[in-house]
Amino acid sequence: MPELPEVETVRRGLQPWLEGARIDHVTLNRPDLRFPFPSGMAAALEGSTIVSVGRRAKYLLLALSSGQTLLSHLGMTGSWRFAEHGIDKPPRYYEPGTEPKHDHLVLDISHPKHGKSHLIYADPRRFGFVDLYDDLATSPYLKDLGPEPLGNDFNAAEMADKFAGKKSPIKAALLDQRVVAGLGNIYVAEALHRSHILPTVLAGTLVTTKGKPKAALEDLASAVRQVLIEAIEVGGSTLRDFRHADGSSGYFQHRFAVYDREGEPCPTPLCTGTVERIVQSGRSTFFCPVCQKKP
Repeated sequence: MPELPEVETVRRGLQPWLEGARIDHVTLNRPDLRFPFPSGMAAALEGSTIVSVGRRAKYLLLALSSGQTLLSHLGMTGSWRFAEHGIDKPPRYYEPGTEPKHDHLVLDISHPKHGKSHLIYADPRRFGFVDLYDDLATSPYLKDLGPEPLGNDFNAAEMADKFAGKKSPIKAALLDQRVVAGLGNIYVAEALHRSHILPTVLAGTLVTTKGKPKAALEDLASAVRQVLIEAIEVGGSTLRDFRHADGSSGYFQHRFAVYDREGEPCPTPLCTGTVERIVQSGRSTFFCPVCQKKP
């Protein structure tokens, strides 16, 4: 699944083309994606202007002049693209294809600066979904989310409050979207490696008996922020070689320190370790057993 940097890359790519654009017509080429399209969605969108293109955790949010908000989750293979032109920063997690059979939602839009174009949502596996809300606060996907890791509310002290007494592994705690919003398997692994924390240590051990964050938790909060900022700067990550229908290559991301690097030397300077892989809660965890330690 795309994580925060990939979704933020999509948001930044769409923003200049969508903000201020009017939705003239909506075409639904099937009744559903992962879930059915909201009843009456096409009629509700038509005639509205897109006021802003936002993001919360792993969700794209199109705020409309009607007061409604269109929420989009990309799933594993979902992508937004324009029929007429590319976007400044295409998401590197998944390079959009162009097979019409995967184009499930099309918005005909008119932008005061860029003119008319067609915004297409394609999704070969259809694990993504869209929803429409009169009041975004009622969305079950957003209501229990923790702070944005790039926002002012995210820090070591805030994490310490949630980790105190917690007996789950630190990796699982970070993947809990109620603790911090938008993190996934890739960037949790990278942040734990940068802060030299074993993914198997209990979250509560990063907190003092007085409920204060230990130095390792301070390092972790900083590493989470740093990893995400760097990932956004290079347009996110990709997990596999993706090719277009015409055979041309998609994008690659080669800056992982440990994720998917099992058996390779740890890149930490002077470390003699080798990256290992274990399974936690059914998901792969990559780490260095030498430089990642218990706090």
